Amino acid sequence: MLRVAVVGSGPSGVYTAQALVAQDRVPDVRVHVLDRLPCPYGLVRYGVAPDHEKIKSLQNSLRTVLEHERITFLGNVEVGGDGIPPEQLGELYDAVVYCVGAATDRALAVPGEDLPGSCSATEFVAWYSAHPDAAPDGFALRARSVVVIGVGNVAVDVARILARSARELRPTDVPHGALGALAGSRVHEIHMAGRRGPSQARFTTKELRELGGLPQARVVVDEAELARDPAYTDPSGRPVAPSSPPNAPPLTAAARRNMEVLRGWAAAGDAGASTGGHPVRTIHLRFFLRPVELLERDGRVAGVRFAHTVPDGSGGVRDAGTYEDVPAQLVLRAIGYRGIPLPGLPFDPVHGTVPHLAGRVLRDGVPSPGEYVAGWIKRGPTGVIGSNRSCAKETVASLLDDAALLTGRAPAADPVAALRAWGLCPVEWDGWLSIERAETALGRSLGRERVKIPDWAGLLSAARRGGPDDG
Repeated sequence: MLRVAVVGSGPSGVYTAQALVAQDRVPDVRVHVLDRLPCPYGLVRYGVAPDHEKIKSLQNSLRTVLEHERITFLGNVEVGGDGIPPEQLGELYDAVVYCVGAATDRALAVPGEDLPGSCSATEFVAWYSAHPDAAPDGFALRARSVVVIGVGNVAVDVARILARSARELRPTDVPHGALGALAGSRVHEIHMAGRRGPSQARFTTKELRELGGLPQARVVVDEAELARDPAYTDPSGRPVAPSSPPNAPPLTAAARRNMEVLRGWAAAGDAGASTGGHPVRTIHLRFFLRPVELLERDGRVAGVRFAHTVPDGSGGVRDAGTYEDVPAQLVLRAIGYRGIPLPGLPFDPVHGTVPHLAGRVLRDGVPSPGEYVAGWIKRGPTGVIGSNRSCAKETVASLLDDAALLTGRAPAADPVAALRAWGLCPVEWDGWLSIERAETALGRSLGRERVKIPDWAGLLSAARRGGPDDG
């Protein structure tokens, strides 16, 4: 028997577990999927926006994997920090695969970033996703103007949630406290800004178009900013900015589609992308703006000072020497995720990843027997959810190649009992099912569909009602 612990129950962890039990090279592989949270699914539960029900439905396929007879889910198990150290965990299993993701966000590194009212999009997403580490009352949304720094899908998600009405979000599983804050939101202007041009924005066309379908918001785009992009063309297909240099990468089909959407909105002028009704919020999509300072008034954020940028002829941008102040009482940075060190594991601070060779953890440049990584902590926060599947398969292939060495070790007879002896209280699958039932009941009591429980105490109390002790 080969016993493997997978640390992390998001897509990369679940795909790793699936690849381990689906292979036929090594018989009788048993997998324990550990997670610090009592709930599985990682960013699918706590990162996908509540109004993206199709993407959230991926939980159904992840659930099928976690219900496999040779896979055991163990939530509420922290590895490192106040939990079990990696070296101790390695003594309980033949191998450990770390799929811990990229748990923090990148900083702007500009003056004023630490002012009250300046937050990461990660914090905002955690709040409206009911992550138990987030303060339920973390965002009162008294701001009239919000600046979202970044032009990726996370920035679009944040802008879209800010622009939606509580009525639109009521059918989702957004926590009730966040729904109340959104119902009382005073937000009127949302500015989403990127330092480069629209052809280099990282949002997908599908996400971008969703902004145009919001019933109570309109999208405003400045055609002059679009025209500054070397890839921009007028409706006849002729470039209106200097041609890209010969060594510049070709414009992707997705970027071309994005430009078409943005050009249509710019042509609409003040009508924006409103689909009718009575828009009460305006989303300004801005480009060629680099944040250089967060402005302060009365001890809080009052705006963002941007430097205007222009294309540098080599695919990047340079400052144009002019500046613009955008008023804002709330600033959310959405410029990317970053991995953090896990005590006991090596870490590359430059890339925010664990050093590895085809998934094998490297200690001082040498593969460490029995230690592996997959997902963002392995390759950085790149790709889409499906990218984790091939990443997991590569790591599992390395693990299976090492199987003869790994099974010669003597792990604990009962890892779950050993975890309990360490002082941990694992939430097993029955406990998770009990949380699901409690969230359904909570939604029903509020006249809604299923509503997430937003706090540790509530989650663990619900889990205990369905745990083995309830008999």
